[in-house]
Amino acid sequence: MQKPVEREWELSIDPDTVRLLASKARAISAGLNSDYDDGHEHEVEIDGEARDTHQHDGLIEEEEEDLTEEEFRELVADLNVDEAAELMALAWIGRGDYDISEWSNAVNDAKQHGAKRVATYLLGMPMLGDWLDEALDAIGAR
Repeated sequence: MQKPVEREWELSIDPDTVRLLASKARAISAGLNSDYDDGHEHEVEIDGEARDTHQHDGLIEEEEEDLTEEEFRELVADLNVDEAAELMALAWIGRGDYDISEWSNAVNDAKQHGAKRVATYLLGMPMLGDWLDEALDAIGAR
């Protein structure tokens, strides 16, 4: 964990929004990980005596899993260019791509990356929730 740098941080993005996105990212990641806990990666074997023993609510169960990701994507889509760039910069700082002293560079590089597909890019980071929290800690915004 990095020490907070003594500096006034003026984030465009609300730290509460970052914490909410971090929480949703962890929920999405947990859902993906639990899908593969059995080690079978959804392999299906069919034999004549097999019966469906899984009790579920059909599409309602499916929709619940998708809502968190959908909400994450909607929240990110609602961010303005500066907020989206700061969110990406926070993820990169938390991941260790940048040091907190390189905040301006990280934000500028995130702006270069562009605002399209930010949610998809961020959701590709397996520990996004933890990295966002670590970055908030590093800038003293916790």
